[in-house]
Amino acid sequence: MMVGKFSKVLRLFVLFMGVSGGVSALSWAAPLESSTARDFPELRLSLREAMEASVDQNPTVRLFNERIVQAQDVADTQLGALLPNLSGRVSGARRRFFTSQFGGSPTVTGPRDFYEARAFLTQNVFSLSLIQQWRAAKAGVDVAGLDAEVTKRDTMATTGLVYLETLRAKAAVDARTADVALNKELLRLATERKSAGMATSLDVTRAKVQLENARQRLLVAANDRDRAKLNLIRAMGLSFDVRLVLTDEMKLVNVSEQSIGEALQVAQENRTELKVQKNRERLASLTLSSVTNERIPSIQALGDVGLIGNQIPDALTTDNVQVLMTVPIFDGGQREGRISESRSRVRQEAINTQDVQYQVGLEVRDALITMDSAKQQVAVAEEGLKLSLTELELSRERFAVGVATNIEVTDAQTRVAQARDNLIEGLFTFSASRLSLARAQGRLEDL
Repeated sequence: MMVGKFSKVLRLFVLFMGVSGGVSALSWAAPLESSTARDFPELRLSLREAMEASVDQNPTVRLFNERIVQAQDVADTQLGALLPNLSGRVSGARRRFFTSQFGGSPTVTGPRDFYEARAFLTQNVFSLSLIQQWRAAKAGVDVAGLDAEVTKRDTMATTGLVYLETLRAKAAVDARTADVALNKELLRLATERKSAGMATSLDVTRAKVQLENARQRLLVAANDRDRAKLNLIRAMGLSFDVRLVLTDEMKLVNVSEQSIGEALQVAQENRTELKVQKNRERLASLTLSSVTNERIPSIQALGDVGLIGNQIPDALTTDNVQVLMTVPIFDGGQREGRISESRSRVRQEAINTQDVQYQVGLEVRDALITMDSAKQQVAVAEEGLKLSLTELELSRERFAVGVATNIEVTDAQTRVAQARDNLIEGLFTFSASRLSLARAQGRLEDL
């Protein structure tokens, strides 16, 4: 089950240093990783692989799979009530027999040996209640299977979101690494200008402070990235002794336009929760029918055959065949109470169905709105990054020729860092909204 092509990391950040005049391109430094982590085996995972791995190892999914087995066992038990039931009995006894007439003197005969071996067969010929109970149990198997599917999809969606959060954390490390490289360059420029007598010690000190602040933010970002990777490994149920490498990226991709009506129609056709709820309604209806049909007479056939005698070699064959009709008359109101309870359950499931439909509609609408907003956020963030880089380049040129202090450069640096963060958040929001829409429409495999 699937999900592929979804998440994407910071390809757009590569353009952040392509401005006129000067700052050609800052290479992204390698993420900070401990020497211990580098000793671990490398595990490269796409979003699709991460989501599939989470389904295989997740304990909640495994628990729901066991519930499918349990529901199937219940159905088999109910089926057994409709099939022939065969049993046997063998006995041996020594008995004394009372043979006197009432009012006369008592007489006891015996003891005598008595042996018997019998086989009993019982068959429910007709019981509408048992038939409905079996059908209800089969519906329970369907419900358990769909519940497991819902859990799998929820697990995949959650893992996908954790994957995207890890990509966002990695993008933040890349952005902070670029900030450090940029601050080193500006410190070099301030130091050269001071040596030439065109800047003061305050300018150099200010540049050093900015560099240390950037390094501090890089350390925080690296810690957040490493923690995000641990969370992703935990979501997949893998060993922590791996060096995780994410192969997908956050990026803006073309998404086919859907109206709200079209999106809701797709969700109605594919959303597993709706299928589950319809089966729950059916299960409640069948349970009500099985209880109600207890009022209908049932027919049962019974038979037994065996050997009986006071000596095993002399045993004689005897048999007995019966057809019984059971007619329910009065059980103290217990049946009516269970019927009322089952009717209430049917009404509850109808209410739950309506609630699920509302929830699906809310999720689809929210995902569409968020995706549309995220597209605009990314466009604005890209333009903001381009403008902030231009501003930084101009402020550097002004500082280089001595018409401005490096306060102007520092302010421009801050705006570049903010613009990078805005782009990261925009790409994350877009990617997460695509995942949310696919989950809301029951189409994770189509990503």
